[in-house]
Amino acid sequence: MQQDQLIAQLQAGNEKAFERIYELYSESTYGIIHSITRDKEISEELLQDVFLKIWNNAESYNPDKGRFFTWILNIARNASIDKIRSKSFRNHRLNLTSDNFVDILESKSSIGSKIDAIGLQKYIDILEPVCKKLIDLLFFKGFTQKETAEELEMPLGTVKTRNRICIDKLRSTVIN
Repeated sequence: MQQDQLIAQLQAGNEKAFERIYELYSESTYGIIHSITRDKEISEELLQDVFLKIWNNAESYNPDKGRFFTWILNIARNASIDKIRSKSFRNHRLNLTSDNFVDILESKSSIGSKIDAIGLQKYIDILEPVCKKLIDLLFFKGFTQKETAEELEMPLGTVKTRNRICIDKLRSTVIN
């Protein structure tokens, strides 16, 4: 079945189409969620929430605004960022053992495993270091632009401009 047909059937409320979409996209979606939350249980819970949002909001997908996979990943990314900014998540993190912090600290410096989960590694490798760092902080670690500016010790306006330039470079690399 073609992707366009599958999406149309999903938007019409076809449960089989939804099951097929889950089969196709759940692994990549889980990878994005887990790279942000770094918690297996929360990632599994969020994966279910994301696919529930996909089911409930399927009619809002517009192919003129972007690819279906990008739409799904944006839902997953936004849900994950909302979760890690929530008070309940912060309280949950207060009760973690030191073993969890070792993993978090080790993963802070490496964006490779996160971006490879969705197949972007080869495209990001060709970007200059500042772009790699910006994309890692803003899109894979869920930093706000203000937090990124503080982390990189640069003005907020510079972060915004460089982010736009880097995303444009990434977009042109992926499309070509």
